[in-house]
Amino acid sequence: MTHPIPFARMNGLGNEILVADLRGTKHRIAPQAARALAARAETHFDQIMAIHDPRTPGTFAHVRIVNADGTEAGACGNGTRCVVQALAAETGIRRFTFETKAGLLEAFEREDGLVTVDMGRPRFDWRDIPLAEEFADTRAIELQIGPIDAPILHSPSVASMGNPHAIFWVKDDVWSYALDRFGPILENHPIFPDRANITIAEVTSREAMRIRTWERGAGLTKACGSAACAAAVSAARTGRTGRTVAVTVPAGGELLIEWREDDHVLMTGPAEWEWSGTLDPATGDFTRDEAPAEVRA
Repeated sequence: MTHPIPFARMNGLGNEILVADLRGTKHRIAPQAARALAARAETHFDQIMAIHDPRTPGTFAHVRIVNADGTEAGACGNGTRCVVQALAAETGIRRFTFETKAGLLEAFEREDGLVTVDMGRPRFDWRDIPLAEEFADTRAIELQIGPIDAPILHSPSVASMGNPHAIFWVKDDVWSYALDRFGPILENHPIFPDRANITIAEVTSREAMRIRTWERGAGLTKACGSAACAAAVSAARTGRTGRTVAVTVPAGGELLIEWREDDHVLMTGPAEWEWSGTLDPATGDFTRDEAPAEVRA
């Protein structure tokens, strides 16, 4: 049996996150362990944020992001906020630089307890998203679902925020679409060689929008930070909103997304600790702490 590691169950606006502390070990969260954890109601998650020892000078940690199906993601804004809150509680440090599959991320805990993550620069070139074929303008690509003469969803904006996103714009309630049915089809559409996160977005004003997301490798989610960022920058890019937008997610809370003039996207929102325990990174077996304790990871 692998030596158990500490972990915390947290959430970022309902996005179910497990923060696992693998610092000081050579272990990794095995795909089968991730799937076992995701299959249990008590430990079901959207992403595991696995904290490893830093690999790059000047970074606090290397963070691997594992989806519920055991695959690895490039970015998770809501999960990053959980990592920041947990590490700030442990260390007293407020500002962090993390290395991820998508590159370096800067993040900090604010005085009011909210956490801001610099999600980096969005990418719009079809090769960077990536798409399987060339589109000169990714503000709206040729993709639809439903009858050809009356599609239910069509012409999404596409972008990368460290992982691929497709945003379908609708004028009515985002809850009126069967995303649980369309999401898997669109996630695995041949146009997306690395699969994609699928979001339905409704712009309600120049400063606000609502979204629902089918998350690649996780399914329907109560919140997806990178999807909120992709939707916000795509809304600004298509003239639907300004560059600062409050994005309401299915859990009911808001993420404030600012697309700065230097092209960086800042995401600000809350994180919440629920409970902690230890787990076996090879099998997913876990033990829950009997009483709340200060979160180490």
